[in-house]
Amino acid sequence: MKMYLSLSICFLAALAMPSAEGKKIERCKLARELKRHGFNGFLRSTVADWVCLVAHESNYNTSAIKDKGHSHNYGLFQINSKEWCDDGKTSGAQNACHIKCSKFLNDDIEDDSKCVKKIALKAHGLSAWPGWKEHCKGKDLSKYVKGCF
Repeated sequence: MKMYLSLSICFLAALAMPSAEGKKIERCKLARELKRHGFNGFLRSTVADWVCLVAHESNYNTSAIKDKGHSHNYGLFQINSKEWCDDGKTSGAQNACHIKCSKFLNDDIEDDSKCVKKIALKAHGLSAWPGWKEHCKGKDLSKYVKGCF
C-alpha cells in the first residue's frame, strides 16, 4: 500500500508539472483562426504567409519563449519584450501593444493578433520577423494551408 501511494503521488506530481515543450497549435486550426482574425489580405499578405511565419518563429508552440540577450520573444509570433509587451524584466521596455507578454503564451490568439498587426503596420509587413524573411518571403507557401479550407 505504501509503495502504491508513493507511485501515485509521483504520477500526480508529474501531471502537474508544466511541459517544457508547451502546447502546439495544429497548422490548419491556426490557419482558420488567422483567417477569422482578418489576416488574409492584411498588408497584401496571405494566411499562408502568417502560418509559415509561425512555423519558423515558434514551431507552432503557443508557449515559446526565446532569450534575445536583453529581451525575450513570446508566443506563436515571438513578440519582443523590448518594444511590444511588458515581461517585467526587460529594461527600457516600451510596451507599444500595452499588454503583458505572458498574454501571448496561451492558445487564444485574439490579443496576439492585435499586437502582431501593430507590428506589421509599423514594419511595413512581415519583414519584422526574421523567420518569415529567411524561410517564407517570395516562396510557394501553399503547403502551409493545404487542406485547411
